[in-house]
Amino acid sequence: MEEFKNYLLEQNKSQNTIDNYIRNVKSFKKWYKETTGGELKKLYRPNVLDYKSYLKNIKRTKKGEKLKPETINTNLSAVMKYNKFLVEAGIQKDIVIQENDFIKIQKQHINPCKVDTSDVEKFRQQILEHETKRDYAIVTTILYTGLRISECINIKMNDFDLNSKEIIVRNGKGGKVRTVYMNDKIVEAIKEYLKERESDSKYLFVSRQSDKVSRSRINQIFNKYSKVLTPHGCRHYCFTNMSKNGFSLLEIAMMGGHSSTRTTEIYTNPSEREIKERINLL
Repeated sequence: MEEFKNYLLEQNKSQNTIDNYIRNVKSFKKWYKETTGGELKKLYRPNVLDYKSYLKNIKRTKKGEKLKPETINTNLSAVMKYNKFLVEAGIQKDIVIQENDFIKIQKQHINPCKVDTSDVEKFRQQILEHETKRDYAIVTTILYTGLRISECINIKMNDFDLNSKEIIVRNGKGGKVRTVYMNDKIVEAIKEYLKERESDSKYLFVSRQSDKVSRSRINQIFNKYSKVLTPHGCRHYCFTNMSKNGFSLLEIAMMGGHSSTRTTEIYTNPSEREIKERINLL
């Protein structure tokens, strides 16, 4: 597993992605041992298909519910990545899991958001009244940029400009770099936080225990003050809100770091100025 971890690091995978891959491969190995009685040495297609069947029909969540197709595909994706690692390491020669083994999911390009603006503003107000200016700046940034948690906590002091209202995301999914734009709410929240920030850390959002705030702290904030809003749900809220305010799928994809939009639709490239002007409508 240590070699597999190094393999993922060489591909510039984020720490969160690496942790997820390793956790899911370990789950597969545990299932394999419990099922066959032996240690996993190489992958066989019948075993992978049996595991898929186990995930679909037997495996349950902590609440006793069936796994969602997305969860099953995440597990299979980890096994596929491990398969490719074994091949490149010369441990086996064949790829035994294919793309068509994944469960097909019909998705919208912009997932409908289950929370509305009043929920969001009540949530922000709770953070403003009961938590630190740092936490308020974090949730405001996530809500109005659609940043992933990993992207938010890895913002460095030289990655943002409050005058141009830009944030450079250097650790996006797949190692991609992109620019996202801040509205006035984010700018003011960060300004207030910076007035009391005392740290030599290169990261914007710091903690007493570390040079940057942890994922668990952000999740803790959301769990404490909202039963419906999650960090990932903030992405849906942000992009749904952008859609309602006239942003095209291309513009939303640019902000969100999505790899593609509908290839059958024709877009015009938006200007930076136009996007920044409409960001303040959010």
